[in-house]
Amino acid sequence: MEKSNSFSLRKRLVSFRYAFNGIKNLIKNEHNARVHIVGLTCVIGFGIFFKIGLIEWIAITIVSGLVILTELLNTAIERLGDFVQSDWDETIGMIKDYCAGAVLISAVISVIVGGLIFIPKIIEMIKNFC
Repeated sequence: MEKSNSFSLRKRLVSFRYAFNGIKNLIKNEHNARVHIVGLTCVIGFGIFFKIGLIEWIAITIVSGLVILTELLNTAIERLGDFVQSDWDETIGMIKDYCAGAVLISAVISVIVGGLIFIPKIIEMIKNFC
């Protein structure tokens, strides 16, 4: 086995730095990612306010992760497409549209899950207030 291919804890830790750098750059450079982070912050606040249960937190975590994941992949594929073909290209445009659609679907799913969790709690709170 070549030395360069051997396991190294240091190399594994450095790989985390690259991953966190990617997330940092996504938030720094992508407006839609910041919108998702603001939404996630609001959802966490609502979850704390309404004292949602473990299963609800799990659902929120899964759909929130799905949104951030699709945004990361969408951005990576868009950047790759721009790198490969700087001029407008119909095929790359279609690929970018597919990726944007994936982000939209994940965001809609997260809104539906959030609605299923929070709308009954909001209605109950309004009933108790009136």
